[in-house]
Parts: sequence; structure tokens; C-alpha cells
Amino acid sequence: MNNDVMIGLEVHAQITYLRTKLFCGCSSNYRENPPNTNVCPVCLGLPGSLPVLNKAALEKAIALSLALNCKISDKLLFVRKHYFYPDLPKNYQISQYDRYGLTPIAVNGEVTIEVDNKVKTIRIRRINIEEDTGRIVYPERSVLGSKYALIDYNRAGVALLEIVTEPDFRSPREARVFLDKLGSILEHLEITDTSLEGALRADANVSVNGGSRIEIKNIGSPKDLEKALNYEIARQLNIIKSGGTIERETRHWIKEKGITVASRVKELEGEYRYFPDPDLPPIPISKGLIELISKSLPELPDSRARRIAKEYGVSDYVASVLVLHKKLCDHFEHSSKVCGNPKLISSLLVNDLLRWVDEAGIPLAVGINRLNTDRLCKLVHYFSNGLISIKLLKDYVRQVVLEDINPEELVSRGLTTIGEEEEIEKVVDDVFKENPKAVSDAIKDPKAINFLVGQVMRKTKGRADPKLVNEIIRRRLAEYGLK
Repeated sequence: MNNDVMIGLEVHAQITYLRTKLFCGCSSNYRENPPNTNVCPVCLGLPGSLPVLNKAALEKAIALSLALNCKISDKLLFVRKHYFYPDLPKNYQISQYDRYGLTPIAVNGEVTIEVDNKVKTIRIRRINIEEDTGRIVYPERSVLGSKYALIDYNRAGVALLEIVTEPDFRSPREARVFLDKLGSILEHLEITDTSLEGALRADANVSVNGGSRIEIKNIGSPKDLEKALNYEIARQLNIIKSGGTIERETRHWIKEKGITVASRVKELEGEYRYFPDPDLPPIPISKGLIELISKSLPELPDSRARRIAKEYGVSDYVASVLVLHKKLCDHFEHSSKVCGNPKLISSLLVNDLLRWVDEAGIPLAVGINRLNTDRLCKLVHYFSNGLISIKLLKDYVRQVVLEDINPEELVSRGLTTIGEEEEIEKVVDDVFKENPKAVSDAIKDPKAINFLVGQVMRKTKGRADPKLVNEIIRRRLAEYGLK
């Protein structure tokens, strides 16, 4: 990627820690209810119903504004945003606007990210408080191929924070790193549980070579954001190279196919017909409230990473990965205090747990529950006392995470380190007989010993003590060399 690519993000974060919706008393936990049962006259927009702001949503918005170094408005103003909303019964969205004397909750913030060992500042244009829409459900699980759509209004009215950046990203990788970090900040502030489906969504605006801006909607994770942008940039470059032009439009990301598809011609700002919501008068935001929330802010990811690196002796990189997921970092700190050996625990969580949940598509929370503190401490104890080797330790983690097996069961199966010299010597003798040339090479060149060690480990299925294997092979080689 190069400077000809410009990317800006509009991130929508549900305030999942609220018990009710933004303007009514309906439960915000729409995921566990049958379709169209979690609704009331207010979120359905029935005549005569009046919205009342959830005060906790305002407090969460102020906390995020402070964490993102924004300038906070002295009053809260809501507007109605109009266009065809099949998934909002009242056919407009209550949101905020930043023109014509209107103002969002906060503006002019910034977040620093690090990509390829380079620190970069991403500017935050504004933060809006707004309501979520309902869900459009496609029977074929995709906008492509479905002959009709179903609408579930349970989500309509759930509190959202919209975080809009300036077009400061120059690569899909930068955008992904930013969304990962923003998700971590939201988790540490107890605003959004990013593990919930649809809780953190991004719309991306991207252009290449100064061409028209394309908006990509329906992106549900940092990984998919990077994939969608890579695809869209390649698509636009191919059109330009073929002599075509990029028309401004809105496209949808189809995760299952890994492509973007045209949705509609992109609306101009005037088409939204913003105007102040007559049912929601301006709400003053006092300096006292801002100061109170500022004093109660929790430890944020950057400062937590610095503390963890210093307090537990792990590398800056490992600390930065741990804090990307609050639940993972909480698990690390708790387990380290109970079990000790924080370096080993951090390695198992960062290098092994994250790998297996990603490859198997298991939610991180499920992986943490399976590799809980009790099981983690047992694994650390087995390894520290020589019952299992590092190779077996990593295989234990794999089986615990993927199959939800207790470590004691693996031990009872005999999956432990072979530490008896006589048993290992027999395997070494077999390997020497089967590989005479490798033995000859190892006598001449000590570096060639690794092949023989590998053969012994293969025959013992990784159960032999590597240190003891090395010692026995070297002793045997010395004996062979004297013959």
C-alpha cells in the first residue's frame, strides 16, 4: 500500500453494559429473545410515544470521549436523520450532527497506534450518541441469493456510540490495528463486550489515487475489516488500470465470499434531511460531571501494558497483545498471582490459546473458560516438576482448548515425559541403527545432532525429555567416535 490509498472509518459500538435501550425501558439484551418481542411504543415509534434519554449512556459516552482525548460539548443535542429505514419503524434515526449550530457529544480526539514499529496518530473527528437499527435477516444467510428479507426490530433503539475518524489510514493493516485498539479501550471502559455478535461494527470509506470514495458496510470484526479493504482496494485499482472510473457508491462486505457487492448509490449529506429532534430538548453537560467521570476512569490499555511489562517481567510485545483483550489480560493477571511463573503463562496464552481459538473459530471467552486458572496452574505445575516437556505442555494446551479435557485425564493416559535413561537409550540405539549416515555426519559435525534428536522425539511422540535425549546422544556419539 502507498499514500495513494485513503481510508476513514465509522465505527459503531453498542453500549452492551446498559440494561435498557437508549430512549426506552426495553431490555438491551435483544440476542436472547424471539424476533419482534423486545419492543415497545417508543422504540417502535408509535404516535404519542416520547423518548427519554438513558443517563448511563451519556456517562459512557463522556468516558470514551475522555479516553480518546476529545473535546466534550457543553450540551447534548439530538437530531433526526431521515432516509428509507426498513429496519427502523419510525423511518428516521435519532442521532447527532456537526453542522449548522448543532454539535455531537465530542470532537477532535486522537488515538496512537503502532504498525511495523512505527507510531502513528489517528485523528478522531467526532463521537455521536445514536440508536441502533433493527436487524435485516436474509434466509440464505447472505444478501446474495435471498429472494426476500425478514426484519427483527428487537435491536432497534439499542444505544450506540459512533466513532468517526479522519481519513488517516494508508493501509488496511493500520485500520485493523486501530479497530483492535479501539475495541480494547471500549472493553476496559466497560462500554462494549466486543465478543458479542454485532456489538462492534465498522463502515469503511476508501479511495485510491484520489478517486471517488466508496463506503463498505457490514464489517463485523478487525480481521474482516482488513480483508474487506484489501479486496476493495484491489478491485478499484483493477478498474482504474482497465481504463474505467470509480463511481461513488455504498457496497456491502460479504464475509462468506470474501467480496464487496454494490448496494446503492451513495447518498449525499443533504439527502439525510437532518433537523433537531423536537421530542428531545438540549441537555446541559456540566464540567462537574466530566470531572467526576474523569476521576473514575479505569486503567486504560496503554498504561496497563506498561505496568504489566514492568510488574510481571514480560516483553512489551506480549503485554501489548494481552491488553488487546480485557478478559485475556484479566485471566493472565489472576492466573499469574495464583500460579506464579507469569512468563510461561503469558506465552501459553498469547502463543497457544489465541492460536487455537482462532484456528478453530472458538470464542475467546470459551477458550479462557476451558483453559481456566485451575487447569492452567496444573499445567504449569506439571511442566515445572518435569512431568511434561515443553512440547507436551503445548500439546496439552491444544487438547484442553479444543476438546475441553482436564489435564489430569491427559496424565492418566500416560501422556507424560519419559525421563528414564534406560528407556531413552533403547530408542537412541534404534535411531542410530536406522540412520548410520546421520550418525557419521554427527560425529564429524556437532550441528548434525539435531536430526538424531528429532528422530528420537518422533519415535517417543514428543514424550522424551529433550535435555536427556541430547545428553545420551552425545555420549553415544563419543563412544562411536572412539571405536
